[in-house]
Amino acid sequence: MDDLPLASEFPAATREQWLRLVEGVLKGADFDKKLVGRTYDGLTIQPLYPKAEGATPISRAEAGPWRVAQRIDHPDPQKANELALADLEGGADALVLVTDKAPAARGFGVRVEDLDTLDKALTGVMLDLIHLRLDAGGRGRQMAALLIALCERRGLKLSNLSLDLGLDPIGAMAATGNLSASWNTVSARAAQTLGDLTSKGFTGRAFLADGRPYHEAGASEAQELAAVLATGLAYMRTLEAGGHSLDTARRALAFLLVADADEFLTVAKFRALRRLWARVEEACGLTPVPLRLHAETAWRMTTRRDPWVNMLRGTIAAFSAGIGGADAVTVLPFTAPLGLPDAFARRVARNTQLILLDEANLARVADPAAGAGGFEALTDALCEKAWTLFQEIEREGGIVESLKQEALQSRIAETRSARAKAIATRKDPITGTSEFPNLHEADVAVLMPSPSSGGQTDLEKAPLPEAAFASLVQAASTGASVSALAASAPGPDPVSVEPLPSHRTAEPFETLRDAADAVFAKTGSRPKVFLANLGPVAAFTARATFAKNFFEAGGIEALSNDGFSSLDDLVAAARKSGAKLVCLCSSDEIYQSHAVDAATALKKAGLNALYLAGRPGDLQESLTKAGIGNFIFVGCDVLKILSEAQAGT
Repeated sequence: MDDLPLASEFPAATREQWLRLVEGVLKGADFDKKLVGRTYDGLTIQPLYPKAEGATPISRAEAGPWRVAQRIDHPDPQKANELALADLEGGADALVLVTDKAPAARGFGVRVEDLDTLDKALTGVMLDLIHLRLDAGGRGRQMAALLIALCERRGLKLSNLSLDLGLDPIGAMAATGNLSASWNTVSARAAQTLGDLTSKGFTGRAFLADGRPYHEAGASEAQELAAVLATGLAYMRTLEAGGHSLDTARRALAFLLVADADEFLTVAKFRALRRLWARVEEACGLTPVPLRLHAETAWRMTTRRDPWVNMLRGTIAAFSAGIGGADAVTVLPFTAPLGLPDAFARRVARNTQLILLDEANLARVADPAAGAGGFEALTDALCEKAWTLFQEIEREGGIVESLKQEALQSRIAETRSARAKAIATRKDPITGTSEFPNLHEADVAVLMPSPSSGGQTDLEKAPLPEAAFASLVQAASTGASVSALAASAPGPDPVSVEPLPSHRTAEPFETLRDAADAVFAKTGSRPKVFLANLGPVAAFTARATFAKNFFEAGGIEALSNDGFSSLDDLVAAARKSGAKLVCLCSSDEIYQSHAVDAATALKKAGLNALYLAGRPGDLQESLTKAGIGNFIFVGCDVLKILSEAQAGT
């Protein structure tokens, strides 16, 4: 640096020098296996990158801070309104109106029955001063008509409003498995809807290319990007075929990506979408303009157990989306997987962003990742991989045909399977759930517990004649119900596809914990494992701690101790504990001299469910003969072993 004159007195360090130092630390271990990471797309993440030369920063449509968006999803319109006003008074400047039956409502969502109930939900909300995005799933067209009717009732000029109507029939089809009519019919409706909106002076974004259905199904970063690109292009084609210019079509689109707790990949994914869409625009003969990009923190990463950790995950995700170039960020409240979040959880969600913006000043730098070797390399790699996957979808006939053929679902299923294996073996650890669980965590408050199943978009069985969007707005303004508006949605040749599942990665471990809690509720005692600690404290502490975390991830309480002076004392303590499971814990050296005898003695005492913490090495055969049924170690199938252990209790 120019202001460090002494730096010029020293030669610049080279990568070769660094590698020589690393080799000394690795002591012959494989560099790639130890230090090079790999994503689910097969992309490599190096431990060190040089500065990226000649990087081009990405740009958002508007300079300055991103919008702080809060979900309105309380079923009662009056309660939803109270929460929304509290959010706006507390610093949010955008709202996401999530209606019931939308996949994103997860069993909740505002029950908007007609124009009056929508008005009630938005009473006191100054639509000309905030940004509003609709999230209505398969009923998006009807809800959009109600919103336009509300704006007209209030005498608001549509061109002065910042609105995203969130129409995404492709995303709704991917999530629910249903499209109300053939794609040709839906396409014609989309073009006609935009025409009616334009005639009313609407200048916002009517359509949304949403990455959530794919992310929640387990998609990789490149798969999510490819699906979103293909969706955006499908809407562009649809609108152009309906008589709109390509420039008008692209300005009617918004995009939504999911932000998760992997900072580097999230930042790179958001930056990559802007570059990729610019490439699509150029291929269409357009001069690229910044797209509108929404972010929502990942449902997939949230946990019901130790939900406080969701605050940390949400913070990392919001940070990553913000510096990755999102125009608006929605943070899911930390109690969302447990039920309908209360005012406290909502306040934490919005304050997460306000602190990042107003105290950390993240929005004061445009594209802070520009020029950073790691971020630039990942962005480039994601662009290349996502473009390849996008082309594959296009070769299949586009996103709709790919979903109808179940080709996209199949590819995502492969990634989901690989992810599930990494979760089961704790290669992808989940703090507070699969790692460092707390069996005695306190309950958290929610307004309503989560229902057993989320809402799905329904369709009337008796379709009415096709209705133009302007007719829907007119009907809404005269008091028509949402059901009446939706009755015209079914058309000829409705489409059914294999829906993409929505999973949280923590669910398998939560199922084990729920089963253990059921035992506790019935008997007053949890399943237990006795830790048979051998040797001095220094010898067994590390593996005893590992074993405690291991078993308690499945709800099995670990009973520890300070070790024993004799095998008789060890056996007596194990029998007295009442535990049906016993796990030997110590160092490799002590295992060599004492593990076989200890296992033999425990088995003779009638304790047959025996485990050993650590890899058995050359002792495996003798330990197995002595009664050890399972070995627990880093990389083993934790879910499989814990499931069997629970069955044995």
